[in-house]
Amino acid sequence: MNPVQHHSLFTDFDIELFKAGKHFKLYEKLGAHLIEVDGVKGVYFAVWAPSARSVSVIGNFNYWIQGEHALHVRWDSSGIWEGFIPGVEQGETYKFKIQSNNGGIVTEKADPFALYCETPPHTASVVWNIDYSWKDADWMAKRAEINRLDKPYSVYEVHLGSWKRNTEQNRSLSYLELADDLVAYLQKMNFTHVEFMPIMEYPYDPSWGYQLVGYFAPTSRFGKPQDFMVLVDKLHQAGIGVILDWVPSHFPEDAHGLGFFDGSNLYEHPDRRRGYHPDWKSLIFNYGRNEVRSFLISNAIFWLQQYHADGLRVDAVASMLYLDYSRNDGEWEPNQLGGRENLEVISFLKDLNEAAYGMNVGIQTIAEESTSFPMVSRPAFMGGLGFGMKWMMGWMHDTLEFFKKDPVYRRYHHNDISFSMTYAFTENFMLPLSHDEVVYGKKSILGRMPGDDWQRFANLRLLYGYMFTHPGAKLLFMGGEFGQQEEWNFETSLDWHVLNNPMHTGIQQCVADLNALYRQYPALYEKQFSQDGFEWINYGDQENVVLSYLRKGNSETEYVIVIANFTPLVRAQYRIGLPFEGTLTEVFNSDAQKYGGSGVHNPKAISTDQEPWNGKAFSASVVVPPLAAVAFTFKATTKKAKKTKAL
Repeated sequence: MNPVQHHSLFTDFDIELFKAGKHFKLYEKLGAHLIEVDGVKGVYFAVWAPSARSVSVIGNFNYWIQGEHALHVRWDSSGIWEGFIPGVEQGETYKFKIQSNNGGIVTEKADPFALYCETPPHTASVVWNIDYSWKDADWMAKRAEINRLDKPYSVYEVHLGSWKRNTEQNRSLSYLELADDLVAYLQKMNFTHVEFMPIMEYPYDPSWGYQLVGYFAPTSRFGKPQDFMVLVDKLHQAGIGVILDWVPSHFPEDAHGLGFFDGSNLYEHPDRRRGYHPDWKSLIFNYGRNEVRSFLISNAIFWLQQYHADGLRVDAVASMLYLDYSRNDGEWEPNQLGGRENLEVISFLKDLNEAAYGMNVGIQTIAEESTSFPMVSRPAFMGGLGFGMKWMMGWMHDTLEFFKKDPVYRRYHHNDISFSMTYAFTENFMLPLSHDEVVYGKKSILGRMPGDDWQRFANLRLLYGYMFTHPGAKLLFMGGEFGQQEEWNFETSLDWHVLNNPMHTGIQQCVADLNALYRQYPALYEKQFSQDGFEWINYGDQENVVLSYLRKGNSETEYVIVIANFTPLVRAQYRIGLPFEGTLTEVFNSDAQKYGGSGVHNPKAISTDQEPWNGKAFSASVVVPPLAAVAFTFKATTKKAKKTKAL
């Protein structure tokens, strides 16, 4: 047996940073590292367990016997146990056997910093090296330009286990198979980014990945860590950005996980009012503990740097921000100022975002935050939380509520569809139609649309036309882009067979064309988070249930005009006011025959009239199809534009 040798990767400065909550590359120190000491190859193990009486590494190489390879505790009160075991090689499985000072409790824990894990239901960590030769240098060099907030941002949200399955073997596709199939599909559909629901190792399939155990390991369900790198690499080579769903809000109580790690509340808050989540029956991190902050921020940096992620979508931020989230009176305690905000979380999120942006050029962080908490997507130095974007949950709710109503009644709810513009620029909003909207009896997005088959599909195309021309970034959950009929089921593939029906292929082509439209016209993205990029033409036409608006970019002569008709009646001579003289040319029409629509359209360019309308100096008469969104390019006459701009 090879004895554990005294060895450390930590410097005194590392320990100081760790204790201060400022060590953001802990993964280079803690965990299992294949190294060579005095010419001898083996593995350096390190784990944080300050309440432990003893810590042993157990694994295949010592028949899982406690004490065979006991680690040494550091002298500096950091609570870190470490040591070098010669002869241990890549692929060996292991855990930490921890005997606690608290009543002698003995636990077997997976490595919190494991780079690879056994495939569930097995729970051991695996010694692994994640070296990889990246081929995405061109993307990484351009990313800061591509990934900016004034560029198109259209996201396809994917659950890897159920996007598509290998039917012959009845299994999910591997990372390597997805690197071919998914990449090609995203290119075909013209999405700019893909967002993966959590791919960090998780024990329980029905959690969809939101109950993490292996925070530093891509799930082994679909292949090895390097296989996931190949998937990211090929997405980048195809010009597609990668966003990872990240869950710093809670973690499960599984015996091998982070809970009660060393016989104490190490990672979770010791007060159950702040350390236990009643909705998800899971534990909540102790955000005020510096070492836990180092763990979490290191994890975010790890995925951005080691796996070249272009962004993190941070899950359940609202549940973190409020001490009374899902709690009744008496089940929570106010902060020291008497409020309900979790001040430690606010501080943590600011540190997280400052580190993420400061250490990684061209990334974005995106908050799933469902309340009106102020300045979520404003820089920390301005008093904000520091996120790049925030999900626009109000838009999602109001829009889906409006669309499920029969068009006969929509005139009485016209304000619901225009209301989002009253707060659209208070944050940098992303418009989400996510996985949460197609589960638990809510029906698919298509399933919510009213009317006969023709109207249901027309309504869905209209919804997407409205969404893709509304200010803000876009996110669409897989299946929505072709009109998935059934609710999402994480255990089965999407219903790809419906594409035998031309109405579904029409939806798919409509979304691909909307993505192309969004990417082609700067007026739709250059000022998508600014009031300067939007102007109502008419939001008050509830009689006809029609909205019309102007989208603007940096150009003072080229705009996009959008008209959305939420009824099944054709508006044959619909007049809209325009601030400038110019020409309108139809460039998108959700009623096009190629999408399954009726084909009502504006075949020729339309010149403005010198007839004031909607309080504007000029106007034009257009045809607006039934249950449809129509987009026109509007080229203003430069001279007139300058002359009449102040009107």
